[in-house]
Parts: sequence; structure tokens; C-alpha cells
Amino acid sequence: MAVSTPSVANRDASIPAKPRSERLTELFRKQKEHHLTVRNTTADERRARIRRIRDGIRNRRQEIRDALYADFQKSPEEVDLTEVKSVIDEANFALTHIEEWMASESAPTPPLLTGTSSEVRYEPKGVVLIISPWNYPFNLTLGPLIAAIAAGNSVIVKPSEYTSNSSRVMREMIDELFDPREVALVEGAVETSQALLDLPFDHIYFTGSPEVGRIVMRAAAEHLTSVTLELGGKSPAIVDATADVDDAAAKIAWGKFTNTGQTCIAPDYALVHESLYDAFLERVRHYICTYYGDTDDARRTSPDYARLVNQKHFSRVQSLLTDAMQSGARAVIGGQTDAESRYIAPTVLSHIPDGARIMEEEIFGPVLPVLPFRDLGTAIDRINARPNPLALYLFTNEEDNETAVLDRTHAGGTCINEVLLHYMNPHIPFGGNGHSGIGMGHGKYAFQEFSHARSVLRRSYGSKLMRYIYPPYGSMTRRMIDAALKYL
Repeated sequence: MAVSTPSVANRDASIPAKPRSERLTELFRKQKEHHLTVRNTTADERRARIRRIRDGIRNRRQEIRDALYADFQKSPEEVDLTEVKSVIDEANFALTHIEEWMASESAPTPPLLTGTSSEVRYEPKGVVLIISPWNYPFNLTLGPLIAAIAAGNSVIVKPSEYTSNSSRVMREMIDELFDPREVALVEGAVETSQALLDLPFDHIYFTGSPEVGRIVMRAAAEHLTSVTLELGGKSPAIVDATADVDDAAAKIAWGKFTNTGQTCIAPDYALVHESLYDAFLERVRHYICTYYGDTDDARRTSPDYARLVNQKHFSRVQSLLTDAMQSGARAVIGGQTDAESRYIAPTVLSHIPDGARIMEEEIFGPVLPVLPFRDLGTAIDRINARPNPLALYLFTNEEDNETAVLDRTHAGGTCINEVLLHYMNPHIPFGGNGHSGIGMGHGKYAFQEFSHARSVLRRSYGSKLMRYIYPPYGSMTRRMIDAALKYL
């Protein structure tokens, strides 16, 4: 049942306006004061809160489609698959498993501690902050929120100002469904984020770029606040000599150009064995035409091809493309741009020169550089020369090559003969490694990110047993120590 509570904005409208930072501090204080009530909620009470989000998404499905079309020109089918379904799946998974996640876990007892029993209790961290990105605004805001609620936290959510239509729909939904002392969504730009980061949250869950992730981590360090950072990086796709080149091309083209390349785990570039290089370029070109149209005019008017989120991001991706082309790269397909509509054609590049910026920066747009390699070791070395990616994709039919890539590279997650799909499995963790992130999301892994694993030891009998190792140390102490060390 929805909680009918005035939003922060509505309450502020009836009193003289306070400075933004003061209003945020007051909101944070109220959540702190109320948190003991939230902390002690039962599994059923947390389920009820999660159902509000799930049902709110269902009830606002058309509003969500309209908002994302206004923000990105996304097709309703892509919205339903990548935003609506993802949040509902996350909610349903939590509803099914929350009781087992909340349950204490018993732990074994070593011989020296005979007479005791131990367990691990999962407790909410407290008042947490979720700062979400613009590229999948509903999915990457409400997914972590579900986990934070499942863990029993009070939550302040700050979505991106870049997708104002989506943020507005989420704010209206959160205002309608929650007491702001439990869950509140605040809108704003950099100043709002900085004011929030100045507050002593118990945990911060940030999704965004490595550059901003460093800012978040520095701010968190001032309060010794724990963080989850889901970042990005240049995620490679390897197509080895044994791969099904048609299958690889179809999947990489889909993974790259969904959401116009604005996906943190999109294949950023492809490394293709030289024996398959020309065939791969031809098949990727074929699938771009299949997905979005045979001509640039058809692709511009395709209802299934979105736009870059804003002019700033358009200009950044366009500059990477221009630099590559001016340096000698060739467009196998695409290369056209239109600033007025923030359109960049789905583009595949070959002959990328050394030193091109497009191979140094995360692209986060619809441009796929394709580079040949002669042996797998060279491809692995190229990947290892860069910071750890958020995802790594390998297309192969050779088990030894799969083993070599898994053993000799680091990545947040990996798909073999697939792209993106590891994100869709709630039973496995999703997150980065080093430069691409800290901590994990999805399912019980996200629940644990928002929880403190509290160890509890109880003495059941033999309350004086440990006194034999108290000082002053004598022969009995020595015999006990020798006996204990004998088995180490």
C-alpha cells in the first residue's frame, strides 16, 4: 500500500526557501533519526516496500517510455527490455530471496573455542546515498534502490540531471510511494551532488565514470564511508581464429549499438584474428544494415536507433571520431553526424592508427574500432596494457583459448560467445575490478554491499576453559599452546 506523504519539494513550498545544502542536511538528519524504525523492519515489511517500486514501474510504463523518448529518443521496445523489465526482474528476485538473505549464517567453531558458537548477521549500514547515471536512468537508479531497501537502509537517491524527464518521473513516483524519512529522491546538478557528498552517509553507491568515481571516493574518505563504485573502461571483444564469425558479428553489433553505444558494458573495441578480419567487418556491416537500415537516411529515421544524451556528450564522441578519421582510420560503415539532432551513425572503423584518442578513451558512443591480431598472446598483451575493463568478451570454440584469456586478464565480468548477458543474470555478481569499479551489484551481492556482516560469538558452556591461556603463563599454558600449534 502506498504511503501518502508530502514530498520534500512540497513541504518546502509552504515555508521560506532554505539554501539547498541546508535542506539536504535536514533531510539527512530526519532519515538518521528515523533509521532505527527502518532498520528493524521485517522481511514482509521490506517486501511491501519493494512491491511499491515494482508496481509503480508497471503503472507508469507509458510515462517511462515517454520520458526516455524525450531524453534519448529510445524505442518503446528498448525501454521495456533494458529499463522496465530489468527493474521488475530485480524486484521479483529480491521478493523471492530476501528472507534467506536476511537470515543469520552459522559459522564453524575451531577446537580452541570449544563451548562457543558463532554466526554472521547481516545488518543495514544505515543511511545510504545512491548516485545514479544517465545512460539507463530507471534501471541503474531503481535496481540499487531495491537492494538498499531489501537490506533495511534509509536511502537518498540522486539521479543524473542529464535525463531530466526520467528523473522527474522517478521523483514523482518516489514522492508518492515513500515517506521521505525512508526513501527520498533529490534532483539537481553538480552542486547538489557535492552537498550530498559532504554529508556523513553510512554507504555510497555510485555508478558513473572513473573520473567522477575518484571524486566520490575522496569525499567518502573524509567520513570513512564505505563505497560501491560501478565505473567503466574500454571493454574489449576478442574474436579468435576458431570463432563463428557471423555469430560474433551479430552479437557485437547488437551489444555495441544498443542505446547508441551509451552502455557501460558495451564492447568498446574489437580485436579480431587476422584470418577473420575482413569477414568480420563485412558481417558487422551486414548486421548494422539489418538492425537499422541499408542507408544512412534509413538509419537516421529508424525508430530503433536512439540519440546521444546531450550536446556535450555528442561533441565528445564526435571529436573522437574526427580525430581517428583525420589520423587515417577508415569508416567501413557510418561516420555521418548531425549536431542538431545529436545523431552519430552506427560506425565501424578499420586501420586505426597508433596514438588515436579513440583507443585511449572510453568511447561510450556508437563507434566500433576493429583491430586485427596475429596471435592470442598479442591480443591479451594489448588488453593488459590498459586499466582493467568492466567487461571482456571472448568469441572462441577453443577451450584452451578460453582458459588463456580468463587466466591472463582481469575484468569485472566476462561473457564467452555472448555480450551483455552476464548483467541479466541476478544469480551472479556484477561489478568492476580496480579502475572499472569496487564492490558488486545484483541480487544477494548488492544486498551484501548495503549490509554490514556482523560477527557474533556466544559462549554456551565451559565458561572458564579459556582461562588456561591467561597470564601468568605456566606449564599448563605451554602444553595447550604446543598442542594447538602441533596441528597448524
